[in-house]
Amino acid sequence: MKRLSFLLMVLALALCVNAQNSTEARKILDKTAAVINKKNGASANFTISGKYGNTSGTIAIKGNKFNARTSESIVWYDGKTQWTYVKNNQEVNVSTPNEAQQQSMNPYKFINIYKSGYTLSKKDLSDGWEIHLTATNQNRAIKEMYITIGKNYYPKEVRMRQSKGWSTIKVSNFKSANLSDATFRFNSKDYPNAEVVDLR
Repeated sequence: MKRLSFLLMVLALALCVNAQNSTEARKILDKTAAVINKKNGASANFTISGKYGNTSGTIAIKGNKFNARTSESIVWYDGKTQWTYVKNNQEVNVSTPNEAQQQSMNPYKFINIYKSGYTLSKKDLSDGWEIHLTATNQNRAIKEMYITIGKNYYPKEVRMRQSKGWSTIKVSNFKSANLSDATFRFNSKDYPNAEVVDLR
């Protein structure tokens, strides 16, 4: 009986520590979200490796909107519609991206998805934290993520697992910016020779 009581006490303590760890992880992500979701927007450099190949470029963000530029393409997303301009064939694909597609081009998409449907845990690092997210429903497009966050609450790396494997997005030179909403919409006047293909 004493052994059973001891085991139950250890289990209760472990659950309490795990719940506290999860609460601390959420607080860190909440503070990170507050830093990223600046009213006027922000910009950063990024590199992507893994499932979607290897590329690097710049990104501008404002709320749920983003504009990503690489040597191969430019992506505009206004919160609903995405335009992807492929430079080598001057083609613009118009789509309504799902969660995984948005995450593959916007390393800050996790700011919107961690709030529901994921269990959270935290590991302390010398210069910040590593937050681990696991989807409670493994049918979600993003099944698991590791987010490395500095003590200034700027994300430095996002690793995510989808059905076809892992991708890593590294972020640098994050800074506030004053961005207009037009930054996140394709303007055909700027690309008069582009062929627009509507995939919606």
